[in-house]
Amino acid sequence: MSRFTGSSWKVSRRLNYSISESGKELNKRPFPPGQHGQKRRKISEYGLQLQEKQRVRFTYGVNEKQFRKTFNEAKKMAGKQGSNFLFLLESRLDNLVYRAGFARTRQQARQLVNHGHIRLDDKKATIPSIRVKPGQVISVKEKSKDLVIIKASLEAIVARQEYVAFDENKNQATYTRLPERSEILPEIKENLIVELYNK
Repeated sequence: MSRFTGSSWKVSRRLNYSISESGKELNKRPFPPGQHGQKRRKISEYGLQLQEKQRVRFTYGVNEKQFRKTFNEAKKMAGKQGSNFLFLLESRLDNLVYRAGFARTRQQARQLVNHGHIRLDDKKATIPSIRVKPGQVISVKEKSKDLVIIKASLEAIVARQEYVAFDENKNQATYTRLPERSEILPEIKENLIVELYNK
């Protein structure tokens, strides 16, 4: 399965949105990359919808096929389709490993899962896209607890989302509930994505 291997900072500057959610990419040069980056240009309605879709897709690191599949799943759920779509993306295992603080980025979290360092309900989990259900516990494999990147990430964490409860003694995180819309990606206008796909 193909995945993006280019510069995430260039993508953030092109989309005018920090896909790492840190804001670092836009601090120094808050304009698109390239020699024409600083020239203002008007974006069409379709362009705005596409830009919003790309912001979410690159933030969670999913390819086009996975993105569309998740969107179609959200369509079958009760409630607002756009919010449900974001909740499904937020429930991915790699995202929750990142939210728990075991990794500094979602890419790093995905690698930890792929390499078998993460356990879900005390069972080995190697698929980053696994849908975690509220109540499930995420932990690090016993042999992997001394990994430098995991230790450094846990030490660097300042705060966690309220829907992720972390047990310092057991070094494990519990996905307590589905997030509320106000808790994730506040700058994203998911209605534009819904409009794009429902044309």
